[in-house]
Amino acid sequence: MDIAEAKAQARRDAFARRREARLALGPAPEAATEAALRALEARPEPVVAGYIPIRTEIDPRPLMTRLHAAGRRLCVPVIEAPDRPLRFREWTPQVEMVDGPFGAFVPARGDWLTPGALIVPLVAFDRARRRLGYGGGFYDRTLAALQAEGAPGAWAMGFAYAAQQAESLPEEPTDRPLDALATETGLLA
Repeated sequence: MDIAEAKAQARRDAFARRREARLALGPAPEAATEAALRALEARPEPVVAGYIPIRTEIDPRPLMTRLHAAGRRLCVPVIEAPDRPLRFREWTPQVEMVDGPFGAFVPARGDWLTPGALIVPLVAFDRARRRLGYGGGFYDRTLAALQAEGAPGAWAMGFAYAAQQAESLPEEPTDRPLDALATETGLLA
């Protein structure tokens, strides 16, 4: 099996596990939010990127709302074009959201920000903190671009259900491991 087939199979398996976890635990398990909050409280970056969930992704908005209340600036990704890094528009709990590409909502307006820490969605992860996304390469390109720009830290934490963990994931040279992963069972760093 080549790497593309291996990733496709890993995605199919992970989507099923994620769907079951969401049914069992709900969209935003408090324990996952608490684990992620502890990790982010230890980070000095003033701008944190979150995301607006799609499909059965774990919902980071309760986490983002708490970070906002603590004085952090938040932003969410905006896809501008295929094969390009993401851009990040400022998000607050009250911001007007509009339909964006791939079924994700994006802020209707707001400042463009460069995050120093990112809360990253995923389809699957493994103990080596490898992340499997949807296959568009947006986060891999974005994290590489942030490092090239010298963004402070460019620290990336996956946010997921523990059931999304795979034994091992196929890896390509462009895949960047995450710095940490927060789930309802704790933090993997």
